Amino acid sequence: MEKFLTLNSKITFLAMFSALLLITASCEKADMGRNGMPDNPGMKSAMAAPAPCNQTIAEIVVASTKAKEPQFILLLAALEYTGLTGVFTGGGQYTVFAPTDQAFLDLVAALPLGVVEGDSPFEKIDNLLGEGTVANVLLYHVTEGRRAANSVVPKTGLRTIETLLGATFTVDKAAKITAVGNTTNIIAPNISASNGIIHVIDAIILPIVP
Repeated sequence: MEKFLTLNSKITFLAMFSALLLITASCEKADMGRNGMPDNPGMKSAMAAPAPCNQTIAEIVVASTKAKEPQFILLLAALEYTGLTGVFTGGGQYTVFAPTDQAFLDLVAALPLGVVEGDSPFEKIDNLLGEGTVANVLLYHVTEGRRAANSVVPKTGLRTIETLLGATFTVDKAAKITAVGNTTNIIAPNISASNGIIHVIDAIILPIVP
């Protein structure tokens, strides 16, 4: 863990990351947009917990990749690469802060992966920053339990979120996340699943000290 949190010379790109739909009904009743996520975006609407729907988190991620404007193709690829897809197929309840495809593309573009061996960008990231880096980053985007926006975004001050990685990040009243290594924003909260909730964010949050 200490090695992962102190990769100073290889994560100066973190400075580039400054800033991943509100839905108060179950997803089976929601109108699905072109990007495979429920319509009705906006942070000013009610943020109460939505009812569980029939699809698991994994199924929602997969369905989104088949939409006209997919959002989670690279998230799905990262989950499959790390073998973490099964965590979100049922069983326990989880809250996932899901980066968009653009967030992954920004990360990949910021790294000197062209000179690193590997068959995929994720393998190259592990080879560059250390084995298990991609899995640790994904675990930093997940917390246990079903946490709707009203239990993630505070009315005042900051709220600390403990992740499956063991490291924490904070969320402010504007839905801005401050992580160990960078910041991001919740841009589409409360996508309901049968086994948790997805909040879409616009940059990958990293548990690394720049």
